[in-house]
Amino acid sequence: MEPIARMLKGNRRTVSFLFATAVVALLVGDELASPVIFQYLRSDSPYAEVEAVQEDATPMHVPATLDLPSQRTLSLNLGGGNCKWQPPVYAVPNDIDFYKTVIAGFPSGDKRMIFIQMEALTGWPAKDEWDFEHIGMSNHPFIKANYPHHEGIWGWGDAADQVVMMVRNIRRSMVEYHDILWDIGYAKTWEDASLFLDNLYSERPPISDFLAWRDERVLDEAHWYGWFIDYYMEDGLLRDIFTHKTTTKEHWDMLMMPTVYTRAELDYDLVVGADTVVEDAYDPHCATVTEGCAPVAVISAENLRDYTRGKAETALIGNVLKRDSRIGDYVIEQETWDCIWSELIENGKGLKTVYDRP
Repeated sequence: MEPIARMLKGNRRTVSFLFATAVVALLVGDELASPVIFQYLRSDSPYAEVEAVQEDATPMHVPATLDLPSQRTLSLNLGGGNCKWQPPVYAVPNDIDFYKTVIAGFPSGDKRMIFIQMEALTGWPAKDEWDFEHIGMSNHPFIKANYPHHEGIWGWGDAADQVVMMVRNIRRSMVEYHDILWDIGYAKTWEDASLFLDNLYSERPPISDFLAWRDERVLDEAHWYGWFIDYYMEDGLLRDIFTHKTTTKEHWDMLMMPTVYTRAELDYDLVVGADTVVEDAYDPHCATVTEGCAPVAVISAENLRDYTRGKAETALIGNVLKRDSRIGDYVIEQETWDCIWSELIENGKGLKTVYDRP
C-alpha cells in the first residue's frame, strides 16, 4: 500500500489536471449542444418550465438574435465597431413572423445594393417578385420589386408590410436597365431570363446595342420612370403612364398588359376620354400592404455608394428595419453598421452588383 500511496501523492497534480480537463470537456460539450444563454432564455431552461406553469407570469421577451440560427449566420460584431460580413440563411423557416419589406425601384441594378445591405444587417435573404410568382410563396422578409413597371409583377400576394423605394439618377438607370436586359439576352419570360442569370454584371454591352435600344425605347421609359415614382409616392394612385393624368381602373388594367395592347390602343383620350372627369382611384394591391404603398423611406443609390454619405444611408436602412421588432430584433448592433457598409461597398463582399461590371 505504501508504494501506491507514494505514487498517488507524486502524481496528484497530474490527476487533478486530468480531472479538471474532463470537467471542462463536459461543460464545453454541453455548451456546444445547447448554449447556456440559450438554455436559460428558451424552453430548455428549468426557469422556463416554472414560468410556463405560472398563469400570471409575464412572458419573457428574448431578442431573436439569441436564437441559434441567427447566432450562426448573422454578420459578426467583433467589438469596437469592427465586424465580419456573413452570407444570409437562404433556407427561410416558415414559422417566423417577419415584418416584411418591399424594395421597389425602376429596373436597374441598385435594388440589389439595398437588399444585400438588409441581408448583411439581419442574416435573412431577399427574394425577387417573379420568383414568388413562379416558384411559389415563401417566408422571405425582403421582396425585390419592379412592379408596377412592365418588367415587374405583384407576385408576393399580401405578404408585405412596408415599402422602401430606391431612386437613382434617370440617366444611369436607363443605361443599367438596358445593360441588364442585354445580360439576359433581352428575355421576354421568367423562364428565359432564368437561363442567363449567371451573366449578370459580367460584361459591358457594345455601345451599338445600347444605342439601338435607346432610340427605340428610352423616351417611353422616361415616362415609365416618372410614373413609377408617382405611383409609390402617391400610395398607388392610378395614373396614365404617358399623360400622367389620373385614370380609371379599366385603363389601368390595360396599362398593366403592355404586351397585349399597342401604345395607340392605350391612348388616354381613346380609352378614358379627353373630357371625362376621373375620380381618384388606387391600386387595390396597396390595401394588402400593412402600411400601404407609400414608402417609409427613399434610398438614394448614389448616396449608398458614396464614400462620404454612404454610411448614413446604411444607417437609414438599419433604422427602417428596426421600426418593427419582428425584423428589428434580427438587426446587428448599431456600432457595426459603418463596418457593414465598408464590408459591402469598399471590400465588395456579398453578391455581384452593377458596380462589378467591367
